[in-house]
Amino acid sequence: MLHLFSHQFGGPFSDNEEKKLEKSKNWKDGKFENLELTTMNINLKTIPGLLKAQLTNRAARAPKKSLPIVPLDKNLFESSPDIPKCVWYGHSCALLQIEGTTILIDPMLGPDASPIGPVTTKRFSENSLDVIDQLPEIDVLMLTHDHYDHLDLASITKLKPKVRKYIVGLGSKRHLIKWGVNADLITEMDWWDKTLFEGIEITYTPSRHFSGRGLTDRAKSLWGGWAFITATTRIYWSGDGGYGDHFKEIGDKLGPFDWGFMENGQYNENWHSIHMYPEESVQAAIDAKVKNALPVHWGGFVLALHPWKEPIERFIIEAKKKNIKFFTPKIGEVVTLGEEDKHTNWWNELD
Repeated sequence: MLHLFSHQFGGPFSDNEEKKLEKSKNWKDGKFENLELTTMNINLKTIPGLLKAQLTNRAARAPKKSLPIVPLDKNLFESSPDIPKCVWYGHSCALLQIEGTTILIDPMLGPDASPIGPVTTKRFSENSLDVIDQLPEIDVLMLTHDHYDHLDLASITKLKPKVRKYIVGLGSKRHLIKWGVNADLITEMDWWDKTLFEGIEITYTPSRHFSGRGLTDRAKSLWGGWAFITATTRIYWSGDGGYGDHFKEIGDKLGPFDWGFMENGQYNENWHSIHMYPEESVQAAIDAKVKNALPVHWGGFVLALHPWKEPIERFIIEAKKKNIKFFTPKIGEVVTLGEEDKHTNWWNELD
């Protein structure tokens, strides 16, 4: 049991690992740093109150019933491979098909986002690991960063037979190796690094966040987002993080984007600098030159003090005010580029 518990932490941070990471210009004084000053109002004085608030009335912040996951329509997902498609699986996990290449991002499909915590953070959907049985072969699995709500031991273990290639931020490779992934299959990237995979130019983009799975590895791996560019399509995945100037830089360098998957949820005034308010998520999409936005990082877990529907409701109000297009598919629903207007306010049908 102790072995399984420690296994959740992933790969240890070693001297050899530090020698590798310190070559990055984003590594300073023994850790990775954000592009702008990023602080949180969490300390020994505020922690007791925050813990009490987090543990109080959690049920009121979650759906009354389990959120259904639409079974994967493989025929639709695999049809017309020249037209991009996406499937959102709640929180920040999504399946993409671009130019016939199948991409899986942040496949946290496990039932608990706090596997080492004293209190479980139960997923809103039941039996979510079963989704993996429905998935096609994964050409490339992408990780934005190593937090538990994005990188899940149970999911990675079950996915291994399906995955051909892994592309991750600097420092996350050690976790996958610890969990039995062949090191030769893993590519690590720094901010603004580019790699070409089956005709898709992939760029690791900056975000304003942090990383770590234990008490001693905070900011010892990099966090970020992804941009996917082909001759006909541009897609942006923001990754976790607070609002900042990097969104405009990403838009200027790599945009405009046909789709933008924008972080939207798990915010709080005490950690505002690392998670955007919904109004900022809309502005970030505008800054990044996103033509059509899909808000993510909600619909999965109670990780903050807001009700579960609040992020999407606030996002929609702001998006309509700012006249930016958006789409809100059901969990597991296949969306084809150009057909995003089929979305509904499905969450209102559940409570």
